Amino acid sequence: MGAGKRDVRLVAEVRAGDAEAVRALLAAGADPNAVDETGLPVLCAAVATFDASVAEALVDGGADPDRPLPDGTTALLRAVELGSPALLWAVLGPEPRSRLPEAARGGLLTMARNWYDTGVAEELRRRTGARGPAETVRVQDDEYNHVDQVSLGGLTVRAGHGAVLTSLERAFRVPAPAEELVARALRQPDENHVDYSAARFALARRSDDRTWSALAALRRHPDPAHRLFAARVLWSCDPLLDEVHPYGRRRGELCAAWALEEPDDEVLAEVLDTFGNCEHPDMEAVGLRHAAHRDPRVRRQVPDLLCAEGVPLISEGEDALLTLAHDPDPLVRAAVHTVCRGMPGLTSRMSRELVAATRDPHVTVRSVAAETLAASSDHSPVATAALWALLDEEHQLIRLEAAYGLARRDDPRTGEAFDRVGPLGPGFEHDHRLHALRERRWHEEEAARKGTGAP
Repeated sequence: MGAGKRDVRLVAEVRAGDAEAVRALLAAGADPNAVDETGLPVLCAAVATFDASVAEALVDGGADPDRPLPDGTTALLRAVELGSPALLWAVLGPEPRSRLPEAARGGLLTMARNWYDTGVAEELRRRTGARGPAETVRVQDDEYNHVDQVSLGGLTVRAGHGAVLTSLERAFRVPAPAEELVARALRQPDENHVDYSAARFALARRSDDRTWSALAALRRHPDPAHRLFAARVLWSCDPLLDEVHPYGRRRGELCAAWALEEPDDEVLAEVLDTFGNCEHPDMEAVGLRHAAHRDPRVRRQVPDLLCAEGVPLISEGEDALLTLAHDPDPLVRAAVHTVCRGMPGLTSRMSRELVAATRDPHVTVRSVAAETLAASSDHSPVATAALWALLDEEHQLIRLEAAYGLARRDDPRTGEAFDRVGPLGPGFEHDHRLHALRERRWHEEEAARKGTGAP
C-alpha cells in the first residue's frame, strides 16, 4: 500500500474510532499528521469526537498536538476546551512542561480555569448566543469516572474542566493549594465524577507537610462530605510506599484516633478501610471496638483489622470473626472468609466455618469460601467433600475453584472435576487453576509411561 493510500485509510480509521487499526497504519508508515478533506489534522477529528483512545494512538505515533491550526488554536487547546480529562491526557503528549513555553502553559491553565469558573452552560451561551436550556447527559469519560456532557447552540462540551485544570497543574508542576483542590472535589460530591477523582488522586500523590496538615484538619470538619473526602484521599495513598512516603507513618496514627470519634457511619467505614492498609499496634483493638457496629459498612471492615496478614489470631479476634461469619449482611460474611486467606494457619473452628460457608445462601459468600478453601491448608476429608459438592454449583467460577482445590489435594477425581467445570472462554489460557490440572495430567502421563516401560 502506498503512502497516499495509507493516509486515506488512516483518515477513515480515525473516523471509525478503531485505535488498533490506527496504530497498525502508523506502524506501517502512515503520516500521523495527515489531514482530512477539511484540511485539519486527523488528531483534530479524534479530539472533536472525544475519542481518547484514537487520540492517544495518534500522539504515540508522532502526531503533533501543538501544531498551529488555521483558527489559531491547537489540538491540545481544543482538548482543554472540550473538558474531558481522559482526552486531555491522551493529547497532552510527552514532557509537556519542557515542550511548551511558559506562555503556552499559562494560556492553557487560564483557558481551563475560565471554563471552570464560568460554567459550561454559561460559557456555551456566551459563545453561541443561544438562550434555550442546555441538553445534559451523563457519560463515561474513562473506565472509572463519569462527567456531564452539555450541548447548546450546536456545540458539545464535557463539564470536566475542574479535572482538566487539576491535570494541567500536575503536568506543569504548578500545584494548587490543597484547600482549592478540596473545593473542586466537593463541587461535585460524587467520588466517580472526574473533578472529584482528579483532586483526590492529585492530593494522594503529594508528600509535603502543608498538604498533610490540610488533610488532617479535615478530620474535624463539620461537614461529613469533607471528612469523607479526606478519608478517601488517605486511602488512595499507596500503602506499598508507607515506609518511604512521609504520609505512610502518619496515616495509621491519624486513623486510629479518628476511628474512635467519627460520628458518621459512611465516613467511619472509609477510615477503617484505610486503617486496614496501615500497620498499627492498636489495629485489633479498634476492630474489636467496631465488631458489633450498627452499620454493615463498618462491620465489613472489621475482619481486615482483626487479621493482620501472617499474624496469628488472638482469641478475642477469633470469637469476633466467628460471630461476623453469621452476620445478616452477606458482604460481612464474605469479608470474614476473605481474610482467612492471609492466616498462617486456620484454626479448627475457622476451618469448620469456612466449610459451612460453601453452603451459604448467597453466591458471593459461596464464591469467596470456595476460593479460600481451595487454596487453604485444610486437606481433611470434610474439606475435600465440601469442594466436591461445589461441583454441582450453577456458577462456573465456583466449580473451577472447587476443581482447583481438588487438584491441590492430589484427589484422584481431579480430571472428572475439571470436566464438570465445562468449557472456559477466552482469558483463561494462563489461568493458574488450569495450570494445576495440566501439571497433574502431565505427572499422570509420566507415571503411566514409566509403568509401561515406554522410552
